[in-house]
Amino acid sequence: MNTLHTWLTFLCLLVFLVIGTGLPAQPVSAADQELQGGCTLDRQEHTCWVTNPTSGAHLFVQAFYPQGWDHQPLPGLVLVPGGLGAGSRQKAQHLAQQGFLVIIFDPDGRGRSSGKEDQDGTVHQDGLAAVINAVKNLPGMDPKRMGIVSFSYGITMASGALARYPDLPVRFLIDWEGPANRWDTTVGCGTNQNKRLPACSDDLAWAQREAVTFVPSLNVPYQRIQSAHDHVQPDLSHAIDLVNAAVDGKVPWVRLNNLEPGLKFDPSKPPAMLPDTIDSQLEPLIAQYARAILSLPPVSLGITRP
Repeated sequence: MNTLHTWLTFLCLLVFLVIGTGLPAQPVSAADQELQGGCTLDRQEHTCWVTNPTSGAHLFVQAFYPQGWDHQPLPGLVLVPGGLGAGSRQKAQHLAQQGFLVIIFDPDGRGRSSGKEDQDGTVHQDGLAAVINAVKNLPGMDPKRMGIVSFSYGITMASGALARYPDLPVRFLIDWEGPANRWDTTVGCGTNQNKRLPACSDDLAWAQREAVTFVPSLNVPYQRIQSAHDHVQPDLSHAIDLVNAAVDGKVPWVRLNNLEPGLKFDPSKPPAMLPDTIDSQLEPLIAQYARAILSLPPVSLGITRP
C-alpha cells in the first residue's frame, strides 16, 4: 500500500511539473496583449500573425517601436513592400527611430506568411486591409494618425486596399516611385517580362493590379515621392500619370515631392524631381512628409472618418 501511495504521489508531482513548465514565468506586458483579429505580439520580437479573411493565409506581422518609447500614443506607418518582396526590417527600424510605430508584414506567399503569391491583386489587398484593422489597436498606436507607405509596385496593393476599403483607419498614403499600369510594372511588356506577373494581354488579371485604376478613388491625402531618375522606369511619365489621376479623381490632397499641392503636369514636360541622392535618405524624407500631412487639419482635407 505504501508503495502504491508513493507511486501515486510521484505521478501527481510529475504531472504538475509538466503542466507547470507551460505557464508563463512572468506577467505579460501591455505591449504583448492580444490584438483585434486574434493577433498576439511576441514579447521579444513584437511579431504576430493576422489571418487574411479571403485566402485563410496566416500573415507574418512585426511592429517596431522607437528606442526609449515612453508608452505614449504614436503615429503609425504600415509599410507595403515593393516588387514581389516581403517586409523590410531595415526600413522599419530606420522609420521607427523617426518617432513612429512602424508595421511590416509579409503578404500571402511571401517571407514567413502562408498562402499563394497574388502579385498585389485583390487577395493581397484584402490581406493588407486585415493587417491594418488588426494593428489599429496595437499598444501605442494612435489610429487617428496612421498612414500607409508603399514602395515601388507596393502602390498597387496599397491603393487597391484603400479604394476597396474606404473606411480603413488610414490618414494618408505616401508612394515611393510606384508604377501606374501594367506597362510600367513590366517595363514595357517585352520578352523579358517577369514570368511571375500576368501576361500584359490578360485584361482580367490587370484590372485588379494597376494603381492608376485605384488612385482616383482615394479619400485620403496622396504624397508621391519621385527622384530625377526612377529606380526602374526609363522616364517619369508613370509618376505624372498617378498624380494627374489623383487630382482628376478629387483626392482630398495631392502633392508631388515638395511642389504645391493639387497641381497637374504635362507628362512630356515633367517638373524637376528630387535629386537621386535622396534615395539614401529616404526614411527621414518619408517621416517629414508624414508629419507634414498629419499637421494639416482633417476637415480641410475632406476627411470625415473619426
